[in-house]
Amino acid sequence: MIKNYKWLLLLSLTIAACSSDDDEGGTVDEPITAGSADFSKYVALGNSLTAGFSDNALFKRGQENAYPNIMSQQFALAGGGTFTTPFVGDDNIGGLLLGGTQIQGPRLAILGFSGSTPNIGSLPVAPVTEVTNQLTGPFNNMGVPGAKSFHLIAPGYGNVAGVATGQANPYYARFASSSSSTILGDAMAQNPTFFSLWIGNNDVLAYATSGGTGTNQVGNLNPATYGPNDITDPGVFANVYSGLLDGMTANGAKGVVGNIPYVTTIPFFRTVPYNPVPLDAATAAQLNAGFAPYNGGLQVAAANGLISPEEATRRTISFQAGAGNKVVIVDSYLTNLAGLSLPSYRQATAEDLILLTARSFIGTTVGGNPAAVNGLSVPLADSWVLSKDEVAEIKTATDAYNASIATLADSKGLALFDANSLLQQVYNGGIRFGNYHMSASFVTGGAFSLDGVHPGARGYALIANKMLEAINAKYGSNFKGVDPADYQIQYPAQL
Repeated sequence: MIKNYKWLLLLSLTIAACSSDDDEGGTVDEPITAGSADFSKYVALGNSLTAGFSDNALFKRGQENAYPNIMSQQFALAGGGTFTTPFVGDDNIGGLLLGGTQIQGPRLAILGFSGSTPNIGSLPVAPVTEVTNQLTGPFNNMGVPGAKSFHLIAPGYGNVAGVATGQANPYYARFASSSSSTILGDAMAQNPTFFSLWIGNNDVLAYATSGGTGTNQVGNLNPATYGPNDITDPGVFANVYSGLLDGMTANGAKGVVGNIPYVTTIPFFRTVPYNPVPLDAATAAQLNAGFAPYNGGLQVAAANGLISPEEATRRTISFQAGAGNKVVIVDSYLTNLAGLSLPSYRQATAEDLILLTARSFIGTTVGGNPAAVNGLSVPLADSWVLSKDEVAEIKTATDAYNASIATLADSKGLALFDANSLLQQVYNGGIRFGNYHMSASFVTGGAFSLDGVHPGARGYALIANKMLEAINAKYGSNFKGVDPADYQIQYPAQL
């Protein structure tokens, strides 16, 4: 009987000790399991987002914080193997050289402040990464900045000899297995057990960031004839994407795919307002006088049935004293009135998106002439603005791409990362985690880097977590993800 009491006493002490550890935070973590997936060989395919591109450059620290790298560290907890990356030079500056000639610029950084306003510029240090210094692979991170969907199956896309003529990609040229290899082929050759595929952003993004200067290639099924800033035909995208998934799943690999976010959710298109100009009364009157002949010509065109009264009103240009004056833009979607010597001008509306690059251009003068002010007396060219009609074209293409991605992912039994919904959430109010808030605000929001297009380190951590959530839901794994607070908002000038 006394012996039994002794064992009860020992048991009670053990329970007390466990309770004490729990109170101090010493809980036992749940073991990480892979579920029905095998993460022993993970390969990531995609574009600059997969590569870890930030601040308008590819640099080593950014590559280290790429979402596939973050995910691979989580996969390692459930049997994942080594994950290799084709790192650029150790300078952490970014930029590329071809035969000693700089072909890609260094990264952006905050170089100082004017009051509370950050001065953003390129680092004044020459890049040292030479394209011709090819790396020996294979590499698990197959993200290639600039790649569109069809580039992943294009032989010779990594041919160094073709880089100078624009026929090949300098980033892929650094680590392509041969001059005729394809990104898909190099990925398949590694026989992955798990893959991620996030491709298609550039199929609309290049058109958007150029201000819609490319062509919407809907109906053109030959991507070999596309220009660099064109929108890919949805049918071409669907066929290419289907082939990509066929290739990556041929040996039974499982994976996660990401859909395409609306470009209208990123800071590159949401930082510069359409009505940023303050004017005094004299300047407003002077501008109105300058545009009076144009406005009068619109009324003549409407009276003769060449344009509707509604279009005449839409094109009429008017300024007033005070803040909130709208910039004047060129809009090629307006009725052509060249026969009346009337250009296609109008003032921007909230449906138009002014490019981030126009921030330092609006208000400058042409040739030092104070009467020729860009955005006011001199309309902004199409390359500075994404008009509402161009936004609509991009949305139509994006919706078609995403429908194909969802259908094909489901048919292959793959996890789907809804990047479109995530970035809409980041833009519309942001995301809270712990004591932090992440939004799409330029510089300070925490989600995007200084180029306004690509995520920063914290943004990539968020993407990795959301991809892991999609993987957990599909395959029954239980990855916990990382704490985005452990990742910086912006990279400093000196790393």
